[in-house]
Amino acid sequence: MLVVRGLYAFSLLATAGPGHLLIPQQPDAELISMLKQIDPNRMKATVEKLVSFGTRHALSNQTDPVRGIGAARDWIAAQMRTYAAASNGRMVVTVPSYVQQPSSRIPNATVISNIVATLTGSKEPNRVYVISGHYDSRVTDILNFDADSPGADDDASGVAISMELARIMATHQPAATIMFAVVAGEEQGLFGSNFMATTLKQNGVDVQGMLDNDIVGSPKGDDGTIDQFDIRMFVSGLPPSNTANQNLQLASIGGENDSPAHQLGRFVAEVSQNAVTQMNVRAIYRPDRFLRGGDHLSFLSQGFPAVRFTEPHEDFKHQHQDTRVVDGTQFGDLIDFVDFDFTARVAKVNGAALWSLAQAPGTPKGAVVDVSTLTNNSTLMWVADPHADAGYEVVWRETDKPQWARVIPVGQVNTVNVKLSKDNVQMGIRAVGKNGFRSPAAFPVPG
Repeated sequence: MLVVRGLYAFSLLATAGPGHLLIPQQPDAELISMLKQIDPNRMKATVEKLVSFGTRHALSNQTDPVRGIGAARDWIAAQMRTYAAASNGRMVVTVPSYVQQPSSRIPNATVISNIVATLTGSKEPNRVYVISGHYDSRVTDILNFDADSPGADDDASGVAISMELARIMATHQPAATIMFAVVAGEEQGLFGSNFMATTLKQNGVDVQGMLDNDIVGSPKGDDGTIDQFDIRMFVSGLPPSNTANQNLQLASIGGENDSPAHQLGRFVAEVSQNAVTQMNVRAIYRPDRFLRGGDHLSFLSQGFPAVRFTEPHEDFKHQHQDTRVVDGTQFGDLIDFVDFDFTARVAKVNGAALWSLAQAPGTPKGAVVDVSTLTNNSTLMWVADPHADAGYEVVWRETDKPQWARVIPVGQVNTVNVKLSKDNVQMGIRAVGKNGFRSPAAFPVPG
């Protein structure tokens, strides 16, 4: 039997105090039905097709109908449009593109094209959640665009998750907008995701969460370790978009672990570890692996909360490698090394988080804690949201614990005084919808 760690174990050991123990939010019948539709065989067919294009290097051919990144782009867009056809007009597929000028990894001006299937929210269309994988691939030499570069795990596996969830969710109506993205130019410098994140920021889009799936195809590492039911989630601390003064303020109140990205990570851990996903989400408090990065960083740099999913143990023989055999050892990112049952479970983690985000009210805005007087109680304030039609909850935890532990229901108010000292615990405010879905928490800063 699967033993879910982290949030559940902590809840059982939570310190007593105001409110009740936090019970992890469970998927409703609609979400369970969607998660059960995630099909490992369909995802395998997607990865097989992407591998069949030979190479998807950003500098490869963009007009050949059967080989190169252009053929992959056109096929992905065509598939996404078949999913959109079942949405009754709610999903629209676009291929936003721009010309990237020469850089250290782009010797010639190159068109970078993303594919985005946008499922418009029925209640809050400008509140947006993004899921993404990158479809470009590479071999050992970052500028070698001629060699076969299968890119099955890095990152056709992530693309398959975006596409499979787009297929399933196209026939449903989320309250907020979901963007199912497949981006290019990641290997050359996060170009596609930077273009997408920058465009969303310039257009004033309220992106409240971004899930990046990059290298999510195998539970087995190059040391022989196998964790079939674990997925790593990299969660950044202080936002790179913060000013120095904002960082100083957070540090002064011990808020380094309460950034918007950390709140998104806590939310994902709560809603995505259950009997339906059968997965443990291992939150790692750093932006990414040592000296490495991914497309979520583009969103973080624009001030959007974002996390990255990556398999529990990487096999570096199958990443950024020429396909070859050396002393009987196979190198190269081949489809043979992708476990599609595992990738489907990672898709369920993403699906549970994405739908729970889109169906809940938005994260409360303008959250502050009153510091005008010295008191052992705490007064919290935030901006009222009409979509929080079941009110709000104050969540709290001891300062050295990673997950929210207790909940205090406070009703349909936007100011509350709680019998907790802001000096002793961390607190947050989350919105509650009548459908039972709860938002990520907002961390109140002195105000």
